[in-house]
Parts: sequence; structure tokens; C-alpha cells
Amino acid sequence: MSKKYLTLLGSLCLLLSSQISAAWFEVTGTAVQLESESTARKNALEDAVFQAMSYAGADISSFSYLQPYLATEHSEYQFSGNEVRHVMVLKTQKRSGKVYLTARIDVYPSAKTCHKVQYKKGLLLGEFAISYPQHASLGGVYQLGESFTSILKRQIERNSQSFVVSNTTRVPISAGQPSVMTMLAEDNDAQYIISGEITDLTSTLDQKFLRSDQINRQFAANIQIMDGKTGEMLMQNNYREVAEWPFSRVSKLDTTSARFWQSSYGQAVQRVSRNMMLDLESTLSCKASLPEVVNTYGNTVQVNVGRIHGVESGDRLALWHSAGFIDQHGIPRNRMIQTDITLTVDRVYEKSAELLVEQPDLAGSIQPGDLLTKQLQK
Repeated sequence: MSKKYLTLLGSLCLLLSSQISAAWFEVTGTAVQLESESTARKNALEDAVFQAMSYAGADISSFSYLQPYLATEHSEYQFSGNEVRHVMVLKTQKRSGKVYLTARIDVYPSAKTCHKVQYKKGLLLGEFAISYPQHASLGGVYQLGESFTSILKRQIERNSQSFVVSNTTRVPISAGQPSVMTMLAEDNDAQYIISGEITDLTSTLDQKFLRSDQINRQFAANIQIMDGKTGEMLMQNNYREVAEWPFSRVSKLDTTSARFWQSSYGQAVQRVSRNMMLDLESTLSCKASLPEVVNTYGNTVQVNVGRIHGVESGDRLALWHSAGFIDQHGIPRNRMIQTDITLTVDRVYEKSAELLVEQPDLAGSIQPGDLLTKQLQK
């Protein structure tokens, strides 16, 4: 069996090509050493495995299932029931406060994973606020909430297999106003709404290190994910990292600068954004993508998904009439009624597409708000 050989040292470089889906990769992951060498080793190993999975097109929603095993220190890791089958640590180096770990990783991507058989789902991303602004006084990082929102948006756009960011908003996101949230999602073509807060930016002096003035700083944040169709809360999670604050106590930092994001602290914050993205994938990647009819004219239907969502000319979709209602407790409930109508994608635009109805005599029953599901190719 022919194989691929890949070395990742900051950038990916494919050395040998192959026509088969299975591949092995040699990858170097990096991590800043702070709390302990074992923690840095774990972070570097996770970085290597994540890079290999992303490049190979493996299902990154399964990455969270690997993390507990990667936290244990072994030279080899064997997995079953996962697209990552084998990880062999080849070498570990420490240099300039960082750990570099090189591993050989065997990846067997599946053609039937959720992100390969349905369209990407739209997200409305609310701006992260700093819960306690006084925490931001060190470094004057009062704009970190806005910058972290941009980093999470970029993380999703670059690495997510199942989602695209439809828009960002400064409108307050509240689970107690489901009807308002569904209207907000509809206005932004979003299937899900994400909101969150930065809850801890406190710092401490660490006397364990040779430099007695070393400052360690926390970064803690939470995230909430709501269903844009019903306003229902689907997921809540908390995240925390600690890293060295390598800047002067009196300096004012620009949280949009490369200097900030390339520092040990900036790298830790980026790791939080990656973990948020991975939790999105593991929780919601297999939820059905629900394109919505936004306009009809004759035998043609326009929908709110397009090229960025993975729509291609010739795709076939099934139509469902939307029959949502509000129950006796005032909670919006989604209801979909399957029809015999099928449609074929005719024209694809960046964020929308035009579909042709395959049963022209039934086209008159299609209304804006009706939903569609992608049909699998036989």
C-alpha cells in the first residue's frame, strides 16, 4: 500500500502523493512550557494530532475523544473505532521555553462522516464581553473581548468542517428571550447562535521559577450555544488556561497585534478558541443542516446557503414544510412535515443558491420558510 509522508514544521509540506485515503504523517507540534513539562508535552502532542487530522480531512469532531488518552505519557498510542489509528512519538525537544514534539500519525479518513454528507451550518457569533473590566487593567487589554471574538471567528473559518460564521453581532444574547433570538438568527441566516464571556484575567507572581518577577495570567471564558430556530439552549461550557505574561507590568498592549498573539499568553488564548471550535464540532456536527427557502418564483426556489456552505451545482434536496408552533408554556417548537418535492441546485452564489423544482405541478405549495435537507448521492 502506498503512503503519504508529510512533515509539518510551522507549515505543511506534502512530499509524496498517493491515490488512497489512508495516510501516515510525520508532524511536529509545539507548546509553551509553563506549569510542567508533562502539560507542555500533552499540548504539543495534541497540536501535532490536530494538524494531521485537519490536513487529512479526518473528522475533527472525534478529536475530543482522543484527548484523554493523549494526556497519558506513552511513546505509542493505538486507537480503534477512530480515524486516527496509531500515534508514535519520535522525538521531543525543549528550546527557548517551548516543547517541540514530532510524531508519526496514521490517519484513515472516512467518506461518510457528517461534515462530508451535509452542508455547513451558519453561526451568529455574539461579541465576548469581559465580566470584570478591572481584570483587564494589567496591559490595558480592555479590547480583549472584541479581539477574542475575531480570533474565534477566524478559528471557525479556517478549521471548522461543519460551520461558517454568518455574521457577528453586539446585540445582547439572552436565553430568556427565545422569540427575539430566533428573529435575530433569521435576520442573519444563522442556524445557531453563540455567545460568551471572558470571566477571569487575573495574574499572580510565580516564585518557583528562576526569574522571581515572572507573572502568570489566567484566561477563563464560557460559551453558550442556542438553536436559532427555537431559541433553545443546546450547550454551555467553561474553559481555562494559564500562561506566562511576558510583558512589562506598565506596558499597554494592542490585542490585535502579532506581538500579543505570538506570545505565550496569546498562544494559550488561541488554544481556548480551538477547544471551543472542537466542542462545537463534537456536539453539533451531526445535527442536520437546514437550508431555508427565502424566495420562490415559478419553478425556481432561492435558498439561504451557497458556495461557502459547500453547495454545488447538481445537488439534490428534499423539501419539508415548516410547521413550527408555540406550546402551552410559551416555548417555540420546531415541526417539519416531509413532502414529496425534490429540487436540484441550478446556480450557486457565495451565500445563496437557486434550485429547480423537479415536480413543477407542486411548485405552488412551496413557501418562504420551508426547509430542505440534502439527499445523499447514490
